[in-house]
Amino acid sequence: MHSSKVAPEDLLAFALETAKKYGATAADAMYASGVSTEVKIRLGEPENVKRSRSKGIGLRIFIGDRAATTSTSDLNRKAIESLIQRTCEAASVLAPDALSGLPDPNAFSNAEDVDLELFDKRLLSLDADHAIATAKACEAASFSADPRITKSEGAEMSWGYSESIFANSLGIIRRRQGGNAGFWTCPIAEENGTMERDYWYSSARNLDDLLDPEKVGQIAANRTLRKLGASQPKTASVPVIYENTVASRLLSALAGAICGGSVYRQLSYLSGKVGEQIASEHVNILDNPHIIRGPSSRIYDGEGLATRANQVVRNGVLESYLLDTYSAKKLGLETTRSASRGLGSSPSASPSNFWMDAGKQSLEELISEIDNGVLLTELMGFGVNTVTGDYSQGASGIWIENGKLTRPVNEMTVASTLQQMWNGIDGIASDVDRTKSVSAPSFRINQMTVGGS
Repeated sequence: MHSSKVAPEDLLAFALETAKKYGATAADAMYASGVSTEVKIRLGEPENVKRSRSKGIGLRIFIGDRAATTSTSDLNRKAIESLIQRTCEAASVLAPDALSGLPDPNAFSNAEDVDLELFDKRLLSLDADHAIATAKACEAASFSADPRITKSEGAEMSWGYSESIFANSLGIIRRRQGGNAGFWTCPIAEENGTMERDYWYSSARNLDDLLDPEKVGQIAANRTLRKLGASQPKTASVPVIYENTVASRLLSALAGAICGGSVYRQLSYLSGKVGEQIASEHVNILDNPHIIRGPSSRIYDGEGLATRANQVVRNGVLESYLLDTYSAKKLGLETTRSASRGLGSSPSASPSNFWMDAGKQSLEELISEIDNGVLLTELMGFGVNTVTGDYSQGASGIWIENGKLTRPVNEMTVASTLQQMWNGIDGIASDVDRTKSVSAPSFRINQMTVGGS
């Protein structure tokens, strides 16, 4: 997939050797290349086609306990050498850090030779005509669902593939290929002079796993139509169900709070909480990088270490943070092999397929058990403070009365603390979206303050 005349492995070897020549005592390097294409239509007509290619090399250099990171898209050897020379000079005057360095050589081992099916070769032959037809079918299905859908923000199909090669001065070499395709549409419905919009999408590593475009258009239409006629509810303390789309946003906040960088900097409300109950006993969360065709699956992490699954929460108890080598040292722990990195950045811990376990009930069953409450379908704003746990967000959804969805509601605020919310979960549905890297099923919180009129 790479287009450079020089093999990427040779470029990495040259970079590591050059770093050593200018005084580096250790180093790691990464080559990355990729191609992505986006095709957008609106009201049945193509609006734009964008295609981009990228390639570059990133290098992390250690001179004793001093470190510096650099990257370039100029793969000419003279340019690389000049950049490395300047980077080594910069590293030599930076503040020392006794914890910096490559992982322990004994930590490196080869992972099982398992094909996670992260690259579908058919992505190489996808073209704009196919993408336009898919996007048109998706948008058309939303228009045909109901005459109240009169406008559209369009539909888009995008796809891409990438390759990365990692090497370090310990002689470790790792290779990874990946790809993805997806499409979405965003219809607009109008009734009594008011307009509402919503969207739906399908995304997958393998083309066989994509939904039919007509199905996506129909779901987008249904989600849009159910928002028509919304009104502001009265302020109340009631049970609240987070639909899986917004439940995943809450899970994403938790993912950020258990990553090593936030924890050792004391920028997480979960710092020092390993072994403690942080959620309802119904909650189990696994970070699993080995899921076949998983959106964030990976055999090796950003430091070249073989990855593993990490049980983060078991029956509501926080069992583990997600750690790279540096954050693990800062906390006096072992890496969970959760490092990720970009070309121009040092490794840091991040989730892979960070999924909350599904429950056994359906969303409809969760709803049926509520006499008076609300199903949240959309959140607005950034009112999630993972340092203190304070939580307040604008929201819209559908009011629940006597176990049934009754009327759409908007212009409301839901407020609590993350601690109370996670501990207040008393019901979990079975609808985990396995196309998302961070994904939670719909879940019910026993009580929250819903601020309205």
